[in-house]
Amino acid sequence: MSLPPGSTIGIIGGGQLGRMSAMAAARLGYRCHIFTPEVASPASQVAAQTTVADYTDHEALKTFAASVDVITFEFENIPAASLQLLTSLKPVHPSAEVLAISQDRLDEKNFLNSIGAPTAPFAAIETEADLSAAIATLGLPGVLKTTRLGYDGKGQAMLRTPEDAAAAFNALAPKPLVLEGFIDFACEISVIIARGADGSITSFDPVENRHKHHILDLTLAPAPLPLATLAEATRLGRLIAEKLNLIGLLAVEMFVTASGTLLVNEIAPRPHNSGHWTIDACPASQFEMHIRAVAGLPLPPASRHADAVMKNLIGPDDMADWPAILATPGLIAHHYGKTEARPGRKMGHINRLFPKGSLPGEFGIMDALKHK
Repeated sequence: MSLPPGSTIGIIGGGQLGRMSAMAAARLGYRCHIFTPEVASPASQVAAQTTVADYTDHEALKTFAASVDVITFEFENIPAASLQLLTSLKPVHPSAEVLAISQDRLDEKNFLNSIGAPTAPFAAIETEADLSAAIATLGLPGVLKTTRLGYDGKGQAMLRTPEDAAAAFNALAPKPLVLEGFIDFACEISVIIARGADGSITSFDPVENRHKHHILDLTLAPAPLPLATLAEATRLGRLIAEKLNLIGLLAVEMFVTASGTLLVNEIAPRPHNSGHWTIDACPASQFEMHIRAVAGLPLPPASRHADAVMKNLIGPDDMADWPAILATPGLIAHHYGKTEARPGRKMGHINRLFPKGSLPGEFGIMDALKHK
């Protein structure tokens, strides 16, 4: 049963993904209640209500749950006990089971392999002896990662020689870790899938993602790849969403190898940075799809009316260009409402649209984004 207009959607997390989800919810007639430990968070600036409390504050969580009709989240690092408590009180979409898989890289990779979704080779690492054995099996280079809490390049170390192993093992926490075989990939792509409670499913076009300093810099929509590769990426994304019994939104990040093979890197059961282009290039954005799925509304086709390039605005350097961005025709600016532009912090993004089938080449993309 769908939520009627005027219902309240609870969102765990107060960042920019929650902000843009709340804005999409408001357009559909819903109120949003944000639960976050952050005062004056980006999401709370556009929401009807905010609870500022720690994610482990069970009394605050109970009061929050009593005030909403359904609960969702905008990031994965929610304590399992807290989400279990919320699940006992109100519907939570995506489910605690889906979140648990996405929170742990080992559980995630084992799940993916179990359903036939290929990943890079990997090994669980609990001791330095495990690491030595894994290096002997997988070879080097390799990437040693924490199984939890890593993002934007945090919580990982590149191992190029056996001598790198001990320092990396001691520096990374919490244990266990996971060693991934290094993939010499041609590019990185992602696909975003929405799935409703009735099993209906829709998917946005796969996109190419380009990173700078381990943080997403550019997204190209659609990815400039063969149609067969894009179709396989969509198939894998839909397969994962179905096997998870997902209700909500799922982003699936993949490597494309030099031979065109796809390897799933990570999944995220929430709106995703690589889907921000959909706000301006699609009739229904990733955020609207997320809210529709959570609220039990019909899911429209995830179609696009334009090609698009999205560029993240990171830290003080990019935000110094904000006046010039606003003065440049064709650049669609989105500010997240954050007051302090720290290095590495996502402050906003810009979208640039192009007629379908006319996404420019390498140098044309950069020219299209110039604002100086």
